[in-house]
Amino acid sequence: MGSHPHDLPMPVTAAGREGLEALLRAPHRSVVALDFDGTLADIVPDPDQARAHPGAVAALSALAPRVGSVAVVTGRPAGVAVRYGGFAGVPGLEHLVVLGHYGAERWDAVSGTVHAPAEHPGVAALRAELPGFLDAIGAWRGTWIEEKGQALAVHTRRADDPVAAFEALREPLAGLAARHGLMVEPGRAVLELRPPGMDKGVALTEYLAEVRASAVLYAGDDLGDLAAYSAVEKLRTEGLPGLLLCSGSAEVPELASRADLTLSGPSEVVTFLAALAAALPAGPPAG
Repeated sequence: MGSHPHDLPMPVTAAGREGLEALLRAPHRSVVALDFDGTLADIVPDPDQARAHPGAVAALSALAPRVGSVAVVTGRPAGVAVRYGGFAGVPGLEHLVVLGHYGAERWDAVSGTVHAPAEHPGVAALRAELPGFLDAIGAWRGTWIEEKGQALAVHTRRADDPVAAFEALREPLAGLAARHGLMVEPGRAVLELRPPGMDKGVALTEYLAEVRASAVLYAGDDLGDLAAYSAVEKLRTEGLPGLLLCSGSAEVPELASRADLTLSGPSEVVTFLAALAAALPAGPPAG
């Protein structure tokens, strides 16, 4: 790959190098897909205070006109990710897509509207039961519930021992979710209870087919991103080149071990995106 731009770090795997080369060769047919929390935004104790890294919007607005599509794929509600990211009304991001709730919701910058399904009945029942359930099993101290509209999340980051609290809640919450026809999605010190049938892998695969992508870059940091990693790995076997980035590795070694390139966190992700934008030609492809 002799034309590799010097400002872009080299993927450590052959598949990753092939994915990056394919993106550089045909950017206007490629998709750059990114998780939000932990990838474009730093992880913070209160998820309501999460905001995109200060350089993220500038990097994305420089990159988006140079590639086929940029999509944010997140477990957050789509509208929340748009607000916390500051993505609406930004020149260069006129065609940004946000796939929220693991793809169950979609926000398109073109229309500025969110398309979402009706609430799963199990979520409404869970909303009423969850506070008392946590109290009854002695797990209320140090945990808190995040309301996500189409889902509910139980955070353990404020507990005296976040890892122990997380592990202690796995089985009880799995049983509670099952009783309401829901599933549990583990993350970094958080367990999300949500409807089944959609994950980041499904959302990403469907979107890539929709836009007829010739290559994909996916960046994530969490257990919820493993499904997207699996989707890219499967698509590689079917002839679609892909590059997998991991934003940080300390908390989720399962992701880092499968990444083609590991970056230290959102700051390095933003630097990578800016360097990628600088390495690509502006405007439509020649010919």
